Amino acid sequence: MTKMIFISLPVADLPASLAFYQALGFERNPQMSDDSGACMVWSEAINVMLISHAKWRTFTQRPFPAAGTAGHMLTLSMDSREAVDAMNQAAAAHGGTADVNPPEDYGFMFTRDIADPDGHMWAACWMDPAAAPPEPA
Repeated sequence: MTKMIFISLPVADLPASLAFYQALGFERNPQMSDDSGACMVWSEAINVMLISHAKWRTFTQRPFPAAGTAGHMLTLSMDSREAVDAMNQAAAAHGGTADVNPPEDYGFMFTRDIADPDGHMWAACWMDPAAAPPEPA
């Protein structure tokens, strides 16, 4: 079996979260989705499970993070700088927040950070490894 990652995120409004992630380019996997959650596919190996708060409570009783806090940020690789900009624009247009941190441009790497409607942070990143600075000796 191919190694995969399933990132589970609690969401307050499942339809709004579905629309947000679809606008970013994720595809819904209907076989792993129902009224309480949806599997959103980024790649063959990366899936995001959007889970209603009620369903999430069947997994754990730990408290939800306070609004505006950050416990993690996940980074998605993009094909170009323009794709990074497009994801940032799609986030802002579909209930998320664009540029939750200042954009970072190192020439060989370009990153912009967004938050989904529930405040889960993501970075969209383009990198050209061939243009990266050489390793220190």
